[in-house]
Amino acid sequence: MARNSTRYMESVIALAEKLNFGRAAQELEISQPMLTRNIAELEAILGVQLFIRNHRTVKVTAAGEAYIEKARTALLYGERALLAARAVGENAKTVLYVGKSPYTDPALTSALLSIKLPSYPDLRIELTSQYSYGLTQELIDGGLDLAVVTEPPKSRILTRLKVAEDPFYIGMSKQDELAAKPSLTLDAMAGRCWVIFERRIHPPLYDAIMKLAETRKIAPAKIYHITAPEEAFPFVADGSCLAFFVKAGALVMARNGITVRPLAENTLLLRTYLASRTDNESKITSELVRTFMTSIADWD
Repeated sequence: MARNSTRYMESVIALAEKLNFGRAAQELEISQPMLTRNIAELEAILGVQLFIRNHRTVKVTAAGEAYIEKARTALLYGERALLAARAVGENAKTVLYVGKSPYTDPALTSALLSIKLPSYPDLRIELTSQYSYGLTQELIDGGLDLAVVTEPPKSRILTRLKVAEDPFYIGMSKQDELAAKPSLTLDAMAGRCWVIFERRIHPPLYDAIMKLAETRKIAPAKIYHITAPEEAFPFVADGSCLAFFVKAGALVMARNGITVRPLAENTLLLRTYLASRTDNESKITSELVRTFMTSIADWD
């Protein structure tokens, strides 16, 4: 099976993504009968059904989901092995793939990028940016070595080290009566228009805000959803709405003349972690994590 394992994994992943044999075969640039044969051969070898299919639909089984999770990681590490070997042959720099959210505190990103490891003078950090849930999934899939991520879900696959804890910030017009307060609670925001990030950006955080508001019987007059802090500006500048920001977004908006105040709700604190896969045994990754944690240990 070893000789065919890559072909099998690619076939299963493509079919799971497309849920259509014709489109999956086209993606792989093979014939549909060959794809069908690959899936059937693998299911026979494993003795389990990976897909439930009829003449109209294709669905992934629980066994298929389990196989796909490991297959993605195996293919990724195989690609990484090829790149590592090629890099050594070409005397290239060592690369670590690190992810961050667009709303990560810039100070954390700067601290991470400024690290120099004497044992690895040619280390280069390849930084990518996406929302926290996407970062978590990419870590689990093996696409990243490390990620600076806000409130990642607990998982036996991930190791998490807390690097920061911050409140939400509420943005408002300078003329707003709430601007006179040093901090706000949700109660003070009752009956006002709210501007808040879209739920898909971080479902648990969004749900936590809405659940607390419901528990306290706090209802906004209206809600607008945004994907970037700058989108809140017109709603806030004219005094009609209050906007939820994380620290990085609050800094941006404050520079643009918006008043920001911390949200004093202990159950809505934002915890940021440096996360990696539990099975990541890279010495470079371990040294980078130790150095980073030491460099921010005195931040308070």
